[in-house]
Amino acid sequence: MDKKEILSLMLKSRYFEEKIDSLFKEGKLYGTTHLNIGQEASHTGLIAGLDEKDWIVPTHRCHGFNIARGTKIERMFSEMMGLRDGICRGLGGSMHMSDVSTCNAGSSAIVGSGVPIATGLAFALKQQKKDNIAVAIFGDGATSRGSVHEAMNIASVWNIPVLFYLENNHYGMSAKEENAISTDDIAARADGYKIRHIKIDGNDVLLVRDTVKKAREYIIKNQRPFFIEVDTYRLCGHSKSDKLVYRDRSEEEAWKKKDPIDHYSNYLIDGGIIDESEYVHMKEDAEKAIEDAYSIALSKSGDVMSLNELDSYLFAPSPVSYNESGEKHEASYRDAIYEALDEILSEDRYSFMLGEDIGKYGGCFSVTKDLYKKHPGKVFETPVSEEGFTALAVGSSMLGMHPIVEIMYADFSTLASDPLINHAAKTYFMSAGQLNCPMIYRTPIGSGTGHGSQHTANIEAMFLNTPGLIVVAPSDAYSAKALLKSASRENNPVLFFEHKGLYNEEGVVGDANTYLPLKKAIVKGSGKDLLLISYSHAMATSIKAARKYSDSVTFIDLATISPLDEETIVEHASFFSKILLVEDTPVNGSVADSVISIISRKCKGEKEIRLIAARSLPIPFAKELEAKVIPTVDQVEKKIEELLSL
Repeated sequence: MDKKEILSLMLKSRYFEEKIDSLFKEGKLYGTTHLNIGQEASHTGLIAGLDEKDWIVPTHRCHGFNIARGTKIERMFSEMMGLRDGICRGLGGSMHMSDVSTCNAGSSAIVGSGVPIATGLAFALKQQKKDNIAVAIFGDGATSRGSVHEAMNIASVWNIPVLFYLENNHYGMSAKEENAISTDDIAARADGYKIRHIKIDGNDVLLVRDTVKKAREYIIKNQRPFFIEVDTYRLCGHSKSDKLVYRDRSEEEAWKKKDPIDHYSNYLIDGGIIDESEYVHMKEDAEKAIEDAYSIALSKSGDVMSLNELDSYLFAPSPVSYNESGEKHEASYRDAIYEALDEILSEDRYSFMLGEDIGKYGGCFSVTKDLYKKHPGKVFETPVSEEGFTALAVGSSMLGMHPIVEIMYADFSTLASDPLINHAAKTYFMSAGQLNCPMIYRTPIGSGTGHGSQHTANIEAMFLNTPGLIVVAPSDAYSAKALLKSASRENNPVLFFEHKGLYNEEGVVGDANTYLPLKKAIVKGSGKDLLLISYSHAMATSIKAARKYSDSVTFIDLATISPLDEETIVEHASFFSKILLVEDTPVNGSVADSVISIISRKCKGEKEIRLIAARSLPIPFAKELEAKVIPTVDQVEKKIEELLSL
């Protein structure tokens, strides 16, 4: 990128954002936008210092990065207008602009959340032995986010080739830097993570470019992260509705005198690289390029995707895995999962595991055992940073890695929920199929261990209302192994909930070629009098409770609880007039709630439907009380008797 091209890109960025601003003010654009007028040197200088195969993760203030990276501007306008021709086919809008053709993984609208995602991209590049880096772009406001610090710590501990690129424009929305940040030298915080750092003038585009180039060389040579803080200023509001009531006019005037485009154009003119007339022509050409791009987008007004097309971007296409023809053997639920992990790590060159204490300790519930020995370089023990390493896994999966995350207790999923809900679940959709997240997230649910309320929740219902996630909760050793093997072939994020109370349960297990399909319920038994629907530990409880009535009961083990297998539910519920649902979660917003809704909406005829669920309480510590909060064998057996007697 030569010096004239740098100026041209800075001008295009300025004119694009001024055009966007005017279109919003005229009521011609929908939604919101965040402009970075005044920060053109920061984003153009960064891109000028990178290799074209380096990956970037911008913030919601992303337009300038896209333009500098080479994204077609007419498609950016189309994206802002929600059109099919947009870079994300109108699904992302201003704040979520992915462009894989330019190695742009997409901007994150969750402040700071893109930082560990970018760290995951860099981790994948390192694992794939590529001489490229990833750039985590964030603002001063994001430096108060825990995810940023988790990512920096992991990047340093694991020697990940990531550039932490802080655009300090002195305001986190309306919060002035000194009122929100406990230091006047943010870059110096990198010292705490043994990361080299530098702070520079972010309005000097060539200084930014040259600093990025040197940082990149250091990162590649040493396989170490680096931290750059660029000092800059937005000459506009935080968003289109910002009236700037929190800023002093004299401060704004002082920064206008430091306008990066004025600064750089004067440098080129004074140096004889361009003259005044050429600069005028460059401005005219840049402004015309923006107007022409807008005209192209405007000519496609109204060309919006259909709902059917929209549905196609919920899940990435995946091979359907189903095979039960192999040999079988006896194993516990715990060992069945271990076998699946061992086979996945052996068969899939892109698979790896990460989680706390999964090495020599063998995993919190002794599932991972000796996998660290059998698969050196593929089992990574993490710091206590559930959000950070889950987000790293999400980022790595975007570049084709197949991470398997282990979280000690499902309760800690609240910490990992941002990367799962806002990134893993939505990336394929928001990018209109450019990126997907083939990852597995494993964690144990349930009580019966005396660990108290914060280690025993059946928290799986928390994810039921998040489209884009496949949520699995197997009830026995056979399905646990076969479904985990299928999850490893899935091109979408799979949340795999293992119940602690099942780990020691013995059962028949398939061989390495045994797969069960995800998103499909498992039908057991052939009784004609009662349909019993459940999953996970509650399914095991129900089967024990129904032993005396096995000839009367048909079971549906839901197995995948989101998305539910409505076809199987409706097919069997239509036949039965007596239906019992059992679950270990409180009923409000639960799987059973959803199943009852499906039956009531889609099945004809009178139904006697009963439900046994957990009490709406946290799990207590006292052993006698703990056992009474969730459904027991006796309770289920009595309810079966009651229904059969009707």
